[in-house]
Amino acid sequence: MKHLIFILIVSFSFSVLASGSRYSMRVDGLACPYCAYGIEKKLKKISGISNIKVNLEKGLVTVDASDGTTLSEQQMKTLFKDAGFTYRSMVQKKF
Repeated sequence: MKHLIFILIVSFSFSVLASGSRYSMRVDGLACPYCAYGIEKKLKKISGISNIKVNLEKGLVTVDASDGTTLSEQQMKTLFKDAGFTYRSMVQKKF
């Protein structure tokens, strides 16, 4: 019985921790670490965003969004355009 309760508690904990989404965005014009820094600054201003990663070689920006935080295509187009980059696409994966 103790084992069953432990398993249920651990399973519930993982499901609570694993709520949210990961967004991967394709962006043109990312050429240097300063570019990455500029994007990170803009994304950090959005409440609920964490774990920001910028891959300059692939032109890929990945962020984690907490449950209840949603990024829209238009929001990202504007954010990247204002930062001097060209937004191409976005994929969202729930976790």
